[in-house]
Amino acid sequence: METIKRRKVKDLLQEQPGTEVLAKGWVRTKRGNKQIKFIALNDGSTIYNIQVVADTAKIDEDTLRRVTTGASLSVRGTLVASVGSGQAVEIQAESIEVLGECDPVRYPLQKKDTSLEYLRTVAHMRLRTNTFGAVLRIRHAMAFAIHKFFNDKGFVYLHTPLITESDAEGAGDMFQVTTMNLENIPKKKDGTVDFSKDFFGKKTSLTVSGQLEGELGATAVGEIYTFGPTFRAENSNTPRHLAEFWMIEPEMAFYDIEDNMELAEEFVKYLVQYALDHSMDDLQFLCDKYDNGLIERLRSVLGIAFQRVTYTEAVEILEAAVASGVQFEYPVSWGMDFQSEHERYLVEKHFGKPVILIDFPKDIKAFYMKQNEDGRTVRGMDVLFPKIGEIIGGSERESSLEKLEARIDELKMSRKNLEWYLDTRRYGTVPHSGFGLGFERLLLFVTGMANIRDVIPFPRTPKNAEF
Repeated sequence: METIKRRKVKDLLQEQPGTEVLAKGWVRTKRGNKQIKFIALNDGSTIYNIQVVADTAKIDEDTLRRVTTGASLSVRGTLVASVGSGQAVEIQAESIEVLGECDPVRYPLQKKDTSLEYLRTVAHMRLRTNTFGAVLRIRHAMAFAIHKFFNDKGFVYLHTPLITESDAEGAGDMFQVTTMNLENIPKKKDGTVDFSKDFFGKKTSLTVSGQLEGELGATAVGEIYTFGPTFRAENSNTPRHLAEFWMIEPEMAFYDIEDNMELAEEFVKYLVQYALDHSMDDLQFLCDKYDNGLIERLRSVLGIAFQRVTYTEAVEILEAAVASGVQFEYPVSWGMDFQSEHERYLVEKHFGKPVILIDFPKDIKAFYMKQNEDGRTVRGMDVLFPKIGEIIGGSERESSLEKLEARIDELKMSRKNLEWYLDTRRYGTVPHSGFGLGFERLLLFVTGMANIRDVIPFPRTPKNAEF
């Protein structure tokens, strides 16, 4: 028998009838009568199934009995024009081999529609569903587009450490890394933990950001980006927070805040356009199933200039909204940290477009942000999107050694593990800027999913670290 190479379902659906083919995949559904069976086969390469038509005169009864939802098959046959609607071709099966049986009673993914909440309880199997197949393919497309965007601009991909002693954000919510016996932790004479006995000889944690190390790269090779996992030990169970998530953090020497805003806007528009150009089948599925405004919302951020607004102007807009009867859960006043409801009001109600907020009070922002001449605001930058709120946070970095040291002292931060960072200001300091894009926040926007746990394959949240 002539050897035929397996073809992916995505490619077969574009093929002309008349070809002998070999397809492999998992059964989505099986229906039919005594004479003929219709099997929907999917191999994960596309949201669409290919229909396999099995004549019971050709395929033995025992084999067809073992063809159940979730079973894996190898199907050899002829590609023929489909008489049904929905696809141009189907496979007229000559032979079917069941590669892996699936118990139809115990299989957690039945033909009936299942809720996302239920799927989180069987998260090890949910990747096989149409929904999560679509999300994973979009996630891949966005990851590829991120690398392509920066590569085409001449940025250097910098691998920053996952294990670090620095708390870049100053938040303190970090996962500690240790090899010490937790039942017999070595102590100093004063009763404190003796970290000199630990693997690294000091207290270390999983990183919350690669930014500070990214600045070292930017002040060496000009423009870098990081793309890797980051960790926050924040006891939060909201639909927008994860304990382990992925961040993209470009850092650019010789960029001021204006350059930073232009790059951030160009970046997110590029990613949205890439999704529309390369993932439309999956986007259309998610649009039809979960969010019928998804594709329109994606297109709405293209072809327009993002609205640039100072923090102070935004507070005035929100105060005017409150005065006119708009009710917010969190009060509005200058100096507050905006909540998602405030951000979404600005984007969705007031401006009707994405917003870039700048010039924040220095007391609510990180120590490394460049201070404005007014002495009370910094050149921070948040990009706000519809339905999501903040999707990017960044700033021009403080390039003055004296101002940076004064700010560190003002915040009573330890200088001990920041001297290496300060060296970038001691030796050839330059204006430089950067920002961070939460990958899963981006995916929430691009997929239209409502919960951040549904855009990452294996979510890590409080009391949840399965697999």
